[in-house]
Amino acid sequence: MTADTLELRARSAPHASPQGKLEPPQPNATHDASHVNLLTLFRESGIADVLTELDRDLVGLAPVKTRIREIAAQLLVERAREQLGIATGAPTLHMCFSGNPGTGKTTVALRMADVLHRLGYIRRNHLVSVTRDDLVGQYIGHTAPKTREVLKRAMGGVLFIDEAYYLYRPENERDYGQESIEILLQTMENQRDDLVVILAGYATRMDTFFQSNPGFRSRIAHHITFPDYGAEELLAIAERMLDTMHYRFDCDSRLAFEDYLARRVKQPSFANARSVRNALDRARLRQANRLFAAALDGAQPADPAALTLITTGDIRASRVFERLTPGTHPAAGQSIAS
Repeated sequence: MTADTLELRARSAPHASPQGKLEPPQPNATHDASHVNLLTLFRESGIADVLTELDRDLVGLAPVKTRIREIAAQLLVERAREQLGIATGAPTLHMCFSGNPGTGKTTVALRMADVLHRLGYIRRNHLVSVTRDDLVGQYIGHTAPKTREVLKRAMGGVLFIDEAYYLYRPENERDYGQESIEILLQTMENQRDDLVVILAGYATRMDTFFQSNPGFRSRIAHHITFPDYGAEELLAIAERMLDTMHYRFDCDSRLAFEDYLARRVKQPSFANARSVRNALDRARLRQANRLFAAALDGAQPADPAALTLITTGDIRASRVFERLTPGTHPAAGQSIAS
């Protein structure tokens, strides 16, 4: 899947000097000559706010949240060790997020960038998200400058490479992905004090990618697996999305959407929260058409209740509810997930 380069910045936390030089958080009475108060260091870093946001903004993902907290604790302790002069060198921070689409990998990468910045491991609270097309050129001499330009923009922060396995295409002898891989590996090693790389993609494809590129595996310190959402979690995600957009279910439409999810998760190309958002967008489209048709028929002016309600009919008009004869398929170009 192709995606344009997307630069994402979370809240700023001032842990870089005016000259841009990386500096760890400066504690106030955090330690004396021989002790470090970890709780004080934790509070002063501000990472508690980031972890709270992670819990609040993301439904489920308990094992992912646990790993992020563990990494944050390790990095906090490493800062304490550094203050006492017993650190063993800068930790390796490159990561791999594996899981199906729509499981929150980009959102967690943003939060991870915030944690790293607040603890002083990166000098900018800055994440650049790219795919293969942003890194690999179409002809000889095109790939190196593209890759180096992306690295230049990401330097001092986090580079998030989605569907990273597409960088490696051994079936194509004229593919230039390997050139980009070599530049990335060199930078990950030589500039690891000023850049954190997060690779993301399907778990099985990432395993194959690492087998084909052992240099990547040796540079990845943290492998985090993102599980698919359960039925109740998907419904909770849907209701959060609706609330943000100032829409709502009633009891009947809520049950209809539960039925929709039960059917949709069994069909091809289901993408967790991404598919939920797409389904709600189509339901909102049907709601708008329904209200406009009613207005043309002389209905009373719409009130806030009518303008915010997603009805059962708005949900069940989806082709997901159509019964297909065994052995038949949707028409060419038609998505069954509509």
